[in-house]
Amino acid sequence: MKKISDLLKIMTVALLAGIVFTSCNTETKKEAVVAGEQEKVKTEAVTMNTLSAEEAEQGFVLLFDGKTTDGWRGYSKETLPSGWIIEDDALKCNSSGRGEAGAKDGGDIIYDKIYKNFHLKLDWKISSGGNSGIFYLGQETPDFDCIWKTAPEMQVLDNAEHPDAMLGKDGNRQAGSLYDLIPAVPQNAKPAGEWNSVEIICFKGTVIHFMNGEQVLEYHLWTPEWNELVAGSKFPGLNETWADVAAEGFIGLQDHGDDVWFRNIRIKEK
Repeated sequence: MKKISDLLKIMTVALLAGIVFTSCNTETKKEAVVAGEQEKVKTEAVTMNTLSAEEAEQGFVLLFDGKTTDGWRGYSKETLPSGWIIEDDALKCNSSGRGEAGAKDGGDIIYDKIYKNFHLKLDWKISSGGNSGIFYLGQETPDFDCIWKTAPEMQVLDNAEHPDAMLGKDGNRQAGSLYDLIPAVPQNAKPAGEWNSVEIICFKGTVIHFMNGEQVLEYHLWTPEWNELVAGSKFPGLNETWADVAAEGFIGLQDHGDDVWFRNIRIKEK
């Protein structure tokens, strides 16, 4: 009986030791995962609104450093509208709640430099039911009161909630699209509240949109195909203007009355 009792004691001790070891091992793994996630967050925070070594070598420059709004101003204005602020290292347009007609303290903004051939990169995040856009080759003249009348636009949208996602043709008003002209395919925009990374390449009339690492469209300015697209869009009254989109212009961000954030804005001239 004593031998059995001793054997039971040994087995019990071994079992308890195994439980403790497993528990410790599990806790260690959990701590490692948490530490890894925290390190990832720290790394993202450190690299926000900065150039990678590769981008710097390629000639990219920052248009927004996450701390100041230097270089940005309102369209046809000398200063930045008060509706645009810096929040969490991002350039944010505060919601007016009235769509594009309610920009009392807002309005579209532009970076105060003319670009011709370029590679633009940035991240955007939209609020629930929100709408905005990224303009390029925009013109600023007394003949036009809005940048959208002169500039192609990459759509920024909450596809799930904003009605514009269901309008237009074949999804050409959804996120990443050339607004009301060419749909983004594949449609890979992330939901409202999540960041999307986009790129726009413009070179001698050839324009390419990328979203979240994938090419979603390509088109060519000043061609018969381009003129046909414009004629079949919501902009037929601007046929003459759009048929002769300028070869160079401003980069712009849209105030459509909804909360929207932009960060990591960088560009390389070609």
